[in-house]
Amino acid sequence: MSNYEGFDIKENVLLSSCSTFKCGGPAKYFAEPSSEEEIIALLDAAKENGDEVFILGCGSNILFSDDGFDGLVIKIGKNFGEVTVEDEGDTALVKAQAGASMATFGLKCAAYSLQGAEFICGIPGSVGGGVYMNAGAYGGEVKNIAVSVRYIKDGQVHEISAEDAQFGYRTSIFEKQEGMVVTGLTARLSKGNKDEIDALIADLRGRRIKSQPLDVPSAGSTFKRPEGYFAGKLIEDSGLKGFALNDSGAQVSPKHAGFVVNNEGKAKAADVMELISYIQDKVYADSGVRLEPEVRLIGGKK
Repeated sequence: MSNYEGFDIKENVLLSSCSTFKCGGPAKYFAEPSSEEEIIALLDAAKENGDEVFILGCGSNILFSDDGFDGLVIKIGKNFGEVTVEDEGDTALVKAQAGASMATFGLKCAAYSLQGAEFICGIPGSVGGGVYMNAGAYGGEVKNIAVSVRYIKDGQVHEISAEDAQFGYRTSIFEKQEGMVVTGLTARLSKGNKDEIDALIADLRGRRIKSQPLDVPSAGSTFKRPEGYFAGKLIEDSGLKGFALNDSGAQVSPKHAGFVVNNEGKAKAADVMELISYIQDKVYADSGVRLEPEVRLIGGKK
Protein backbone atom coordinates (compact mmCIF):
# COMPACT_ATOMS: atom_id res chain seq x y z
CA MET A 1 0.00 0.00 0.00
CA SER A 2 3.06 2.26 -0.35
CA ASN A 3 1.51 4.57 -2.94
CA TYR A 4 -1.38 5.38 -0.58
CA GLU A 5 0.79 6.75 2.20
CA GLY A 6 -0.60 10.06 3.40
CA PHE A 7 -4.18 9.13 2.49
CA ASP A 8 -6.91 8.02 4.86
CA ILE A 9 -7.28 4.57 3.33
CA LYS A 10 -9.27 1.72 4.85
CA GLU A 11 -8.76 -1.90 3.86
CA ASN A 12 -11.24 -4.76 3.41
CA VAL A 13 -14.35 -2.63 3.84
CA LEU A 14 -17.48 -4.73 3.29
CA LEU A 15 -19.31 -3.25 0.34
CA SER A 16 -22.62 -4.65 1.55
CA SER A 17 -22.53 -1.78 4.04
CA CYS A 18 -22.23 0.73 1.16
CA SER A 19 -25.06 -0.57 -1.01
CA THR A 20 -28.80 -0.19 -0.66
CA PHE A 21 -29.02 -3.81 -1.90
CA LYS A 22 -26.98 -4.93 1.16
CA CYS A 23 -24.88 -7.29 -0.96
CA GLY A 24 -21.18 -7.45 -1.63
CA GLY A 25 -17.80 -8.62 -0.45
CA PRO A 26 -14.83 -6.49 0.64
CA ALA A 27 -13.09 -3.65 -1.15
CA LYS A 28 -9.33 -4.08 -1.06
CA TYR A 29 -8.93 -0.33 -0.48
CA PHE A 30 -11.53 2.29 0.38
CA ALA A 31 -11.35 6.09 0.60
CA GLU A 32 -13.78 8.99 1.15
CA PRO A 33 -12.18 12.17 -0.24
CA SER A 34 -13.36 15.69 0.58
CA SER A 35 -12.08 17.67 -2.43
CA GLU A 36 -11.41 17.45 -6.15
CA GLU A 37 -7.68 17.72 -5.42
CA GLU A 38 -7.87 14.69 -3.15
CA ILE A 39 -9.83 12.71 -5.74
CA ILE A 40 -7.16 13.51 -8.36
CA ALA A 41 -4.38 12.48 -5.97
CA LEU A 42 -6.16 9.21 -5.18
CA LEU A 43 -6.64 8.44 -8.86
CA ASP A 44 -2.95 9.11 -9.50
CA ALA A 45 -1.90 6.91 -6.59
CA ALA A 46 -4.15 4.08 -7.76
CA LYS A 47 -2.68 4.32 -11.25
CA GLU A 48 0.85 4.10 -9.82
CA ASN A 49 -0.24 1.13 -7.72
CA GLY A 50 -1.83 -0.60 -10.70
CA ASP A 51 -5.18 -0.72 -8.92
CA GLU A 52 -8.55 -0.63 -10.62
CA VAL A 53 -10.77 2.19 -9.35
CA PHE A 54 -14.52 2.31 -8.78
CA ILE A 55 -16.27 5.59 -8.03
CA LEU A 56 -19.12 5.07 -5.57
CA GLY A 57 -21.90 7.45 -4.61
CA CYS A 58 -24.81 6.41 -2.39
CA GLY A 59 -24.69 2.83 -3.67
CA SER A 60 -28.35 2.91 -4.67
CA ASN A 61 -28.04 1.47 -8.18
CA ILE A 62 -25.24 -0.99 -7.52
CA LEU A 63 -24.97 -4.73 -6.99
CA PHE A 64 -21.51 -5.53 -5.66
CA SER A 65 -20.13 -9.00 -6.30
CA ASP A 66 -19.81 -11.42 -3.41
CA ASP A 67 -16.09 -11.52 -4.28
CA GLY A 68 -15.82 -7.82 -3.55
CA PHE A 69 -13.69 -5.33 -5.47
CA ASP A 70 -9.96 -5.98 -5.90
CA GLY A 71 -8.90 -2.35 -6.11
CA LEU A 72 -9.67 1.11 -4.75
CA VAL A 73 -13.24 2.21 -4.11
CA ILE A 74 -13.50 5.99 -3.92
CA LYS A 75 -16.73 6.94 -2.19
CA ILE A 76 -17.81 10.46 -3.09
CA GLY A 77 -20.28 11.13 -0.33
CA LYS A 78 -21.01 13.38 2.61
CA ASN A 79 -17.39 14.56 2.78
CA PHE A 80 -17.94 16.18 -0.62
CA GLY A 81 -21.63 17.07 -0.52
CA GLU A 82 -22.10 20.85 -0.38
CA VAL A 83 -25.08 22.47 -2.13
CA THR A 84 -25.19 26.25 -2.68
CA VAL A 85 -27.75 28.58 -4.25
CA GLU A 86 -26.93 31.73 -6.25
CA ASP A 87 -29.90 34.06 -6.67
CA GLU A 88 -30.32 35.51 -10.17
CA GLY A 89 -33.67 37.25 -9.88
CA ASP A 90 -36.47 35.10 -11.31
CA THR A 91 -34.14 32.11 -11.41
CA ALA A 92 -31.28 30.73 -9.38
CA LEU A 93 -28.21 28.61 -10.02
CA VAL A 94 -27.92 25.62 -7.73
CA LYS A 95 -24.43 24.19 -7.46
CA ALA A 96 -24.00 20.77 -5.89
CA GLN A 97 -20.93 18.71 -5.21
CA ALA A 98 -21.23 15.15 -6.46
CA GLY A 99 -21.45 13.62 -2.99
CA ALA A 100 -24.65 15.44 -2.05
CA SER A 101 -27.69 13.19 -1.97
CA MET A 102 -30.41 13.84 -4.50
CA ALA A 103 -32.81 14.39 -1.60
CA THR A 104 -30.55 17.06 -0.11
CA PHE A 105 -30.35 18.77 -3.50
CA GLY A 106 -34.11 18.71 -4.02
CA LEU A 107 -34.98 19.88 -0.53
CA LYS A 108 -32.46 22.72 -0.78
CA CYS A 109 -34.20 23.86 -3.94
CA ALA A 110 -37.56 23.68 -2.18
CA ALA A 111 -36.24 25.70 0.76
CA TYR A 112 -35.43 28.50 -1.69
CA SER A 113 -38.83 28.17 -3.44
CA LEU A 114 -37.22 26.83 -6.61
CA GLN A 115 -39.42 24.65 -8.77
CA GLY A 116 -38.48 21.85 -11.16
CA ALA A 117 -36.47 19.62 -8.85
CA GLU A 118 -39.36 18.16 -6.90
CA PHE A 119 -38.97 14.80 -8.66
CA ILE A 120 -35.41 14.50 -7.36
CA CYS A 121 -36.36 14.44 -3.68
CA GLY A 122 -37.34 10.77 -3.67
CA ILE A 123 -34.49 9.41 -5.80
CA PRO A 124 -32.19 7.37 -3.52
CA GLY A 125 -28.84 8.36 -4.94
CA SER A 126 -26.12 10.99 -5.07
CA VAL A 127 -25.89 13.96 -7.40
CA GLY A 128 -22.86 12.40 -9.07
CA GLY A 129 -24.69 9.13 -9.67
CA GLY A 130 -27.77 11.04 -10.81
CA VAL A 131 -25.74 12.89 -13.43
CA TYR A 132 -23.91 9.72 -14.48
CA MET A 133 -27.15 7.92 -15.32
CA ASN A 134 -29.41 10.93 -15.94
CA ALA A 135 -31.61 9.82 -13.07
CA GLY A 136 -35.30 10.55 -13.27
CA ALA A 137 -38.72 9.93 -11.81
CA TYR A 138 -42.31 11.03 -12.39
CA GLY A 139 -41.51 12.63 -15.75
CA GLY A 140 -38.48 14.60 -14.58
CA GLU A 141 -34.82 13.95 -15.43
CA VAL A 142 -31.52 15.53 -14.41
CA LYS A 143 -31.05 16.78 -17.97
CA ASN A 144 -34.20 18.95 -17.59
CA ILE A 145 -32.51 21.18 -15.00
CA ALA A 146 -28.79 20.78 -15.72
CA VAL A 147 -26.71 23.70 -16.98
CA SER A 148 -23.23 22.20 -16.69
CA VAL A 149 -21.28 19.39 -15.06
CA ARG A 150 -17.84 19.44 -13.46
CA TYR A 151 -15.69 16.36 -13.86
CA ILE A 152 -12.16 15.06 -13.58
CA LYS A 153 -10.33 13.50 -16.50
CA ASP A 154 -6.62 12.85 -16.93
CA GLY A 155 -5.79 14.58 -13.68
CA GLN A 156 -7.56 17.83 -14.57
CA VAL A 157 -10.89 19.41 -13.60
CA HIS A 158 -13.13 20.21 -16.57
CA GLU A 159 -16.63 21.57 -17.08
CA ILE A 160 -19.03 20.55 -19.81
CA SER A 161 -22.36 22.06 -20.80
CA ALA A 162 -25.52 20.04 -20.38
CA GLU A 163 -25.98 20.16 -24.15
CA ASP A 164 -22.67 18.36 -24.61
CA ALA A 165 -23.23 15.83 -21.82
CA GLN A 166 -25.12 13.45 -24.15
CA PHE A 167 -27.92 12.91 -21.67
CA GLY A 168 -30.28 10.12 -22.70
CA TYR A 169 -32.53 7.61 -21.00
CA ARG A 170 -30.50 6.54 -17.95
CA THR A 171 -27.23 7.47 -19.61
CA SER A 172 -24.79 10.30 -20.27
CA ILE A 173 -21.34 10.88 -21.73
CA PHE A 174 -19.96 9.97 -18.28
CA GLU A 175 -21.52 6.52 -18.50
CA LYS A 176 -20.44 6.06 -22.11
CA GLN A 177 -16.79 7.11 -21.77
CA GLU A 178 -14.30 5.77 -19.27
CA GLY A 179 -12.07 7.95 -17.14
CA MET A 180 -14.53 10.77 -16.41
CA VAL A 181 -15.37 11.31 -12.74
CA VAL A 182 -18.34 13.58 -12.06
CA THR A 183 -17.60 16.07 -9.26
CA GLY A 184 -20.41 18.61 -9.49
CA LEU A 185 -23.64 19.76 -11.09
CA THR A 186 -24.86 23.26 -11.81
CA ALA A 187 -28.61 23.52 -12.38
CA ARG A 188 -30.88 26.45 -13.16
CA LEU A 189 -34.34 26.60 -11.63
CA SER A 190 -37.09 29.19 -11.67
CA LYS A 191 -38.74 30.55 -8.57
CA GLY A 192 -42.20 29.36 -7.68
CA ASN A 193 -44.75 29.08 -4.91
CA LYS A 194 -43.21 27.32 -1.93
CA ASP A 195 -46.51 25.86 -0.72
CA GLU A 196 -47.13 24.33 -4.15
CA ILE A 197 -43.58 23.01 -4.33
CA ASP A 198 -43.85 21.43 -0.89
CA ALA A 199 -47.23 19.95 -1.76
CA LEU A 200 -45.85 18.35 -4.93
CA ILE A 201 -42.89 16.88 -3.04
CA ALA A 202 -45.28 15.45 -0.44
CA ASP A 203 -47.52 14.04 -3.17
CA LEU A 204 -44.63 12.35 -4.98
CA ARG A 205 -43.28 11.00 -1.71
CA GLY A 206 -46.68 9.56 -0.86
CA ARG A 207 -47.01 7.93 -4.27
CA ARG A 208 -43.54 6.43 -3.93
CA ILE A 209 -44.23 5.05 -0.45
CA LYS A 210 -47.56 3.59 -1.60
CA SER A 211 -46.21 1.91 -4.74
CA GLN A 212 -42.60 0.96 -3.98
CA PRO A 213 -40.98 -1.43 -1.45
CA LEU A 214 -38.95 1.25 0.30
CA ASP A 215 -38.74 -0.75 3.53
CA VAL A 216 -36.81 -3.64 1.95
CA PRO A 217 -33.22 -3.55 0.61
CA SER A 218 -33.13 -3.09 -3.17
CA ALA A 219 -31.40 -1.05 -5.84
CA GLY A 220 -34.57 0.70 -6.93
CA SER A 221 -35.93 -0.21 -10.35
CA THR A 222 -34.03 -3.33 -11.37
CA PHE A 223 -34.57 -2.99 -15.12
CA LYS A 224 -34.56 -0.17 -17.62
CA ARG A 225 -37.89 0.66 -19.22
CA PRO A 226 -38.05 -1.11 -22.60
CA GLU A 227 -39.27 1.13 -25.40
CA GLY A 228 -43.03 0.86 -25.64
CA TYR A 229 -43.39 -1.17 -22.46
CA PHE A 230 -43.07 -1.02 -18.68
CA ALA A 231 -40.70 -3.53 -17.09
CA GLY A 232 -42.88 -4.05 -14.03
CA LYS A 233 -45.95 -4.77 -16.18
CA LEU A 234 -44.05 -7.31 -18.31
CA ILE A 235 -42.76 -9.06 -15.18
CA GLU A 236 -46.22 -9.11 -13.62
CA ASP A 237 -47.76 -10.42 -16.85
CA SER A 238 -45.28 -13.29 -16.65
CA GLY A 239 -46.71 -14.19 -13.25
CA LEU A 240 -43.54 -13.22 -11.40
CA LYS A 241 -44.83 -10.59 -8.98
CA GLY A 242 -43.75 -11.83 -5.54
CA PHE A 243 -41.80 -14.70 -7.12
CA ALA A 244 -38.69 -16.18 -5.49
CA LEU A 245 -36.48 -18.95 -6.88
CA ASN A 246 -35.55 -20.15 -3.40
CA ASP A 247 -35.40 -19.01 0.21
CA SER A 248 -32.21 -16.96 -0.26
CA GLY A 249 -34.06 -13.68 0.34
CA ALA A 250 -33.93 -12.51 -3.29
CA GLN A 251 -37.49 -11.94 -4.49
CA VAL A 252 -39.53 -10.01 -7.02
CA SER A 253 -41.29 -7.50 -4.81
CA PRO A 254 -44.93 -8.35 -4.08
CA LYS A 255 -45.53 -4.58 -3.98
CA HIS A 256 -43.93 -3.59 -7.30
CA ALA A 257 -42.81 -6.20 -9.84
CA GLY A 258 -40.15 -3.85 -11.22
CA PHE A 259 -38.11 -4.24 -8.03
CA VAL A 260 -35.98 -7.20 -7.01
CA VAL A 261 -35.60 -7.03 -3.24
CA ASN A 262 -33.27 -8.60 -0.69
CA ASN A 263 -35.48 -9.70 2.20
CA GLU A 264 -33.78 -9.21 5.56
CA GLY A 265 -30.58 -8.37 3.65
CA LYS A 266 -29.64 -12.06 3.66
CA ALA A 267 -29.35 -12.75 -0.09
CA LYS A 268 -25.96 -12.82 -1.76
CA ALA A 269 -25.26 -11.01 -5.00
CA ALA A 270 -25.18 -14.37 -6.77
CA ASP A 271 -28.73 -15.07 -5.60
CA VAL A 272 -29.90 -11.70 -6.92
CA MET A 273 -28.17 -12.23 -10.26
CA GLU A 274 -29.69 -15.70 -10.61
CA LEU A 275 -33.15 -14.23 -10.09
CA ILE A 276 -32.49 -11.34 -12.49
CA SER A 277 -31.41 -13.82 -15.19
CA TYR A 278 -34.50 -15.95 -14.57
CA ILE A 279 -36.76 -12.89 -14.91
CA GLN A 280 -35.04 -11.88 -18.15
CA ASP A 281 -35.46 -15.35 -19.66
CA LYS A 282 -39.07 -15.76 -18.54
CA VAL A 283 -40.17 -12.35 -19.77
CA TYR A 284 -38.37 -12.87 -23.08
CA ALA A 285 -40.03 -16.26 -23.54
CA ASP A 286 -43.46 -14.79 -22.78
CA SER A 287 -43.26 -11.44 -24.57
CA GLY A 288 -40.22 -11.41 -26.83
CA VAL A 289 -38.83 -8.45 -24.89
CA ARG A 290 -35.37 -8.78 -23.39
CA LEU A 291 -35.17 -6.70 -20.22
CA GLU A 292 -31.92 -4.81 -19.66
CA PRO A 293 -30.78 -4.37 -16.06
CA GLU A 294 -30.62 -0.83 -14.74
CA VAL A 295 -28.68 -1.99 -11.69
CA ARG A 296 -24.92 -2.22 -12.26
CA LEU A 297 -22.94 -5.33 -11.28
CA ILE A 298 -19.55 -4.30 -9.91
CA GLY A 299 -16.51 -6.32 -8.94
CA GLY A 300 -15.91 -10.03 -8.96
CA LYS A 301 -13.14 -12.19 -10.27
CA LYS A 302 -11.57 -11.37 -13.62
